[in-house]
Amino acid sequence: METGITPQSERRTAMIRNGAWNDKLITDYLDEAVIRTPDRNAIVGFQVTGDTRTALTYQELNHAVARMAAGLAAMGINKGDVVACQLPNWWQTTALHLACMRIGAILNPLMPIFRERELRFMLGHGEARLLVTPKIFRNFDYEAMVDGIRSELPKLETLLVIGGEGDRSFEQRLLETPWEEKTDTAALFAERKPGADEVIQILYTSGTTGEPKGVMHTSNTLFSNVRPYAERLHLTSDDKILMASPLAHQTGFLYGVMMPVYLAPQPSFRISGMPTMSAR
Repeated sequence: METGITPQSERRTAMIRNGAWNDKLITDYLDEAVIRTPDRNAIVGFQVTGDTRTALTYQELNHAVARMAAGLAAMGINKGDVVACQLPNWWQTTALHLACMRIGAILNPLMPIFRERELRFMLGHGEARLLVTPKIFRNFDYEAMVDGIRSELPKLETLLVIGGEGDRSFEQRLLETPWEEKTDTAALFAERKPGADEVIQILYTSGTTGEPKGVMHTSNTLFSNVRPYAERLHLTSDDKILMASPLAHQTGFLYGVMMPVYLAPQPSFRISGMPTMSAR
């Protein structure tokens, strides 16, 4: 799948001039968050089926992201490669997106309700090289589903399963192996850092009027929604985001994955000095 985007110079100039684009990446905001509020919670996640709670500070999230990014690179994921994930609203989605950003890979989030028909098309069309799924979610075996269509997806080289075993274990392959200690991550991330106009996300439409369309987004196009939305609602680092929409839906992705990282470095008060509304 061709994933190149070259915005017209006139449009780019206009978008920069009116403030819609600012050429910043989500990892830029993460870096600022680690410096300013390293010990503040970045993500608090609950898995109801397992009755487990996971809380990660921005520093802890950044550490996990570095390890995952170095691990993905060691597994052969290159800049511009597509990494797909079919996950519930778990913290791993945010970490995976940030890890892909560190090495210039493209994330393709897939809705958990999708089954063989949708996956055959989307994974095949997007030419995903790696897919992350749960083992079991809501009594459905995602690993078995992917195994059933794997022969029809020649580009899909690697399946990682959260809660899986052996070489497929997401935990063993990306979280438990200290990849960052075996890699010059500073050099790797500098070399692979994408530009703000490079594709970082592919999200498929529902396909109600035909086959789903793979919509390509850049950091500039995604943040052109996130930043004005936060400003309109007067959101700052004091606020918490509750996300009920699936993270594989653009609403969930923008405000559940990107917004908490974007808000972390934002001041509690506007330049005018007016206090903001707090969700606490």
